[in-house]
Amino acid sequence: MMKLFINGEEKSVASERLGPLFSELGLPAALLLVEHNGQALHRSEWPAIKLAEGDRLELLSVAAGG
Repeated sequence: MMKLFINGEEKSVASERLGPLFSELGLPAALLLVEHNGQALHRSEWPAIKLAEGDRLELLSVAAGG
């Protein structure tokens, strides 16, 4: 387990990659915008990101409505 800061909150997680992390957290990856350590990520960059102890993630969920 490692500690990450997700939306400002410290969490212990087992996942070392973004895709598995989203599954672990029960989040729909198709609706997320991701910032990793202060840098906004394009969806194509997600597979290359290896998470490390203390990383900071901001996860925003996209919603449509009227």
